[in-house]
Amino acid sequence: MTGLFLLSDATSTAPTLDWWQVAIAALLLAVNGLISWWLRLKLERKILIGAVRLCVQLGLLGLILHQIFSLTHLLPVLALASAMTVIAGVSAVGRVTDRFRGIYPTAIFSVWASSWLITAITVLLIVRPQPWFSPAVLIPLLGMVLGNSLTGISLGMDRFLSELNHRRDEIEMRLALGADRYEATQAVMAHATGASMIPILNTMSVAGIVSIPGMMTGQLLAGAPPLQAVAYQITIMFVIASTIALGVITALSLTVRRLTTPWHQIDWHARKSATSARRRSKS
Repeated sequence: MTGLFLLSDATSTAPTLDWWQVAIAALLLAVNGLISWWLRLKLERKILIGAVRLCVQLGLLGLILHQIFSLTHLLPVLALASAMTVIAGVSAVGRVTDRFRGIYPTAIFSVWASSWLITAITVLLIVRPQPWFSPAVLIPLLGMVLGNSLTGISLGMDRFLSELNHRRDEIEMRLALGADRYEATQAVMAHATGASMIPILNTMSVAGIVSIPGMMTGQLLAGAPPLQAVAYQITIMFVIASTIALGVITALSLTVRRLTTPWHQIDWHARKSATSARRRSKS
């Protein structure tokens, strides 16, 4: 698997896109706008803003990567990877309906610990580029892992906090009967963890039958041999699945510690005060 992202000589046949062709693809968003207008969803502005942000963000990323890919120093690569990780952690919180004090450090640490650990194993033991911090390998791989990790963590935390509120009486009863904070919230944690893994498990179940996953599609478009593209995609799917599992269980474990006292009591006030502060900031 050495050189996971290095393409064969067949890349010379890879199709290229001019910006006028990208503009044609942009016109397809008119379908979204027409549907929104027809159903009175009032999403036209959000669609336009999302499209502009996509173009600006990816354009800037392309310029940054163009510079970083030409470097052979570790520090710029780590700086970009760190910035991507912090943004991923903040984005994960943005998708959580409820909040609590310390949710941002919890999400950022969980994203960082899971993504960097699994990415390091993948780079050092599976891909093994030269040098090991090759930005052309490390940055795209970490980006895929971070994107899926933040989705899983946000789903897990959102479901956990929601179930924690709905099953408050049950949890309080378990604590009153002598259960510690982890035993009292184990069922809620299991339910939230399972929910967070549904998207990646569904993707794994239909890959190759209903859909061709994104990385494999990119490899094929770039001219890689089909079986080699399959090996790449299988590897990435396993890496992503393990990262989600590790990130979610880390986030939920830290969430339990944040919402409980050393005496194994649920600090419901921690959630209420944080939620109230968020509402006040919106008003």
